[in-house]
Amino acid sequence: MIISFLKKFLLISLFFIGYSNSQTITPDRYGLNSFDTAQIKKDLSFLASDSLKGRSTPGPELNSAADYIANKFKSFGLKPVNKVYSQIVKMGYISLADNNSLIIKSENGEDNYLIKKDFTPFEMTGNKSAIAPVVFAGYGIDAPEYHYNDYTNINVKDKIVFVLRHEPGEKDSASVFNGVGLTKYSSLDEKVKTAIKYGAAGIMVAQDPLNHILLSPVGYPWPSLSKVIPNDILPLSLLEDRDKKVPVVQVGEKVIDRLFGSTENLKNIQYEIDKNLRPNSFELKDFTASIKTSLKISETDSKNVVGYIEGSDPDLKDEVIIIGAHYDHIGIKKNHKKDEDYIFNGADDNASGTAALMAIASAFGKSGIKPKRSILFIAFCGEEEGLLGSSYYTWHPLFPIEKTVAMLNLDMVGRNDIDSLFVYGCKDNPRMTKNIINANSHVNFSLTFRDKIKNGDSDHSSFRKYGITAVCFHSGTHADLHKVTDESNKINYEKVKRAAKLVYLTAVLLADN
Repeated sequence: MIISFLKKFLLISLFFIGYSNSQTITPDRYGLNSFDTAQIKKDLSFLASDSLKGRSTPGPELNSAADYIANKFKSFGLKPVNKVYSQIVKMGYISLADNNSLIIKSENGEDNYLIKKDFTPFEMTGNKSAIAPVVFAGYGIDAPEYHYNDYTNINVKDKIVFVLRHEPGEKDSASVFNGVGLTKYSSLDEKVKTAIKYGAAGIMVAQDPLNHILLSPVGYPWPSLSKVIPNDILPLSLLEDRDKKVPVVQVGEKVIDRLFGSTENLKNIQYEIDKNLRPNSFELKDFTASIKTSLKISETDSKNVVGYIEGSDPDLKDEVIIIGAHYDHIGIKKNHKKDEDYIFNGADDNASGTAALMAIASAFGKSGIKPKRSILFIAFCGEEEGLLGSSYYTWHPLFPIEKTVAMLNLDMVGRNDIDSLFVYGCKDNPRMTKNIINANSHVNFSLTFRDKIKNGDSDHSSFRKYGITAVCFHSGTHADLHKVTDESNKINYEKVKRAAKLVYLTAVLLADN
């Protein structure tokens, strides 16, 4: 017990001695006593209040939240970036235009297919046309950790790729692809990104027939193709992202029969891939496909809220530490009963992380610390719509990406055991892990380090794509996630404060290392 106490005392002493500037170093000198549970509760309760109606992106309620955060940043003494405390994020609602087509040609003739009945575009499709030979690329997976790549020994550049949904061994408990569970490689987004990476001009997707009976081309539920789907469920997308997209459609049984002779033939091909866990990709030499997906885009915007502390070291102040949290949530139930709770307040997801972000900014202001590196605070919009705000920032950085040293992300830090916290994304940077453990010596969480979040993702991932060390602090999922029951009365405010302290101290270490 005494030895353990001495070790902890020594770690804490070394932490603070490392930042001594001939003054007596105390926790208060570093703003630790300025973290105010009551203020965190006030900030979180406002963000999660019914008046903000779930803070959907875009929307006037989200703008009200942005103004609140910006005013807080200003009051803490953070500097504006380019004279403002916001970054406008340009985006648009996507709907189908009239001219969408799929044609398959061979020496036996040409077949025109009907939208909705034979093919349906997905929401990530491009506003483009593609005419090219067709290549079968299995499941469309490139998974180095599973030693599996459907694109090995097949050239798909400027070709139209035909891929199956899901992944090998979907119903095999012994499958290296996480048994009967699904890995990220089963997702359509991942398949599309991979096909584009290998140069595909267009993508046809089919339900895998070995494990699924229904092969209808459901694609995206476009309101224009249905009498019952409301007009307000259109997908939201960053406008710049549209130029990088290619036509992506789901095809049904009629197209499968045309390309493979029968659904049974495709099922046999899939069976052999699953059985041997070996790709079987090949060019469908007799076929050329013509795909056109035509879209209408209704432009809109939202904003990231930003503020920064300029570094004090002449040689290091151009380098930046980013501390971020998304302040949006998923809005309201469109159709609800008169007396039913219809607001997704998002208290934990992610008013908790945003309140912690503001507490950290406040502590820097009150402590008077002058970090050597600059620290940029960002409250991101559009995380729930697909990491829109953080993706936009990495495409339009306010400080050079190559000068961004690290990104610390807070997403859901207010629930579950008060003493436990997850940290995602440290696997590739042991020095970051050491910094967090060092900072935690004064906060005393039981930390669990993991590589990736199992269910979903968060804004740190947008930075990791650029090789930036980016980690996410997270208190774990719970039954109220994305439900109207995620309310502020269920938040453990002391835990939010402790998470804020941990990220604050980690940022101090990173800024001065």
